[in-house]
Amino acid sequence: MMTTLPVTANSDHELLAGASRRARELTEPLLRDAVERLGPSLAGIGAYHFRWHSRDPAATGKAIRPTLALLAAEAVGAAPSDALPAAAAVELVHNFSLIHDDLIDGDVLRRGQPAVWKEHGVSAAILLGDALHSEAFEILLGRGGPSGAAAAARLAAAMREVVVGQVEDIRFTERPWTGEQAVSVAEYQAMAEAKTGALLGFSTSAGALMAGADASTVECFDRLGRHLGLAFQCTDDVLGIWGDPAATGKPVLGDLREGKKTLPIIAALAADVPASARLVSLVGAETRTESDLRLAAELIEEAGGREFAEREAMRHLTGVTDCLVSLAMPAEIRASFEALAQSLIGRTR
Repeated sequence: MMTTLPVTANSDHELLAGASRRARELTEPLLRDAVERLGPSLAGIGAYHFRWHSRDPAATGKAIRPTLALLAAEAVGAAPSDALPAAAAVELVHNFSLIHDDLIDGDVLRRGQPAVWKEHGVSAAILLGDALHSEAFEILLGRGGPSGAAAAARLAAAMREVVVGQVEDIRFTERPWTGEQAVSVAEYQAMAEAKTGALLGFSTSAGALMAGADASTVECFDRLGRHLGLAFQCTDDVLGIWGDPAATGKPVLGDLREGKKTLPIIAALAADVPASARLVSLVGAETRTESDLRLAAELIEEAGGREFAEREAMRHLTGVTDCLVSLAMPAEIRASFEALAQSLIGRTR
């Protein structure tokens, strides 16, 4: 078994900051080229969405997906530039999904400014998202070299999963909280893997693919990315109820207030304990006070929902570690993957 490089809190931060900064710097020229090809009107809206006018690097996002693609290429002994088409493509489709998600969910803010649909209108948001999606495949097929077509096929499959996952997530809102038609833990986890894990799986697997990795290594990187995505989603579900508003920028108990069916709530309702029975009347009520929401959060914890979600996040983190152990790579790259994984479950926002 290969040993891993010990990672301290300071080195975690330095590794992630350096890897993220590099991914943004290397990928941004391709993103700007893609947006410029859309013509003056749409290109201006694209620049607005990506916040290229801001001097704050954090405003443009964390670049998690491009970072994963470049790290995967380096993990198999290639230069990060080999994975740039994959890094740019995944960032384009990720932003396509953000623009459309804001529209679907009615979210008025994105990265501290009005969402595209709010600032430029619904039609512009739909068209910009569609255009970014198309540009992603243009980059893979036009600049991806011998592996471009295979990477494009993987992206098409991943995006199909994302869309199906999004549809299921929406349909969950129409289903009852309890009974035979209630959303099960297994159904929720399958939805989360599709909606969140598939694109992270593409990031890592396509990075390895474009760097010349063999099929088994590519699939191992796909599993690694999916585990990362599920660890992220489990943590996001916990923060959606108990996160600190000062850190998340969202109100405490937000997911309860919005009536979302997330993992802690679903697990708590399925626990068949006294707290679960009390919880049913609260989550299913047409009107709820702040006191009701606080009580619901307490009951979810009492029924074990929070612990279950946190345990699932750790289980998927273990899955990441297992994938890393099975792959030979430079110690610093392994440490970067580990640091990124820890940041996803240790984050406050």
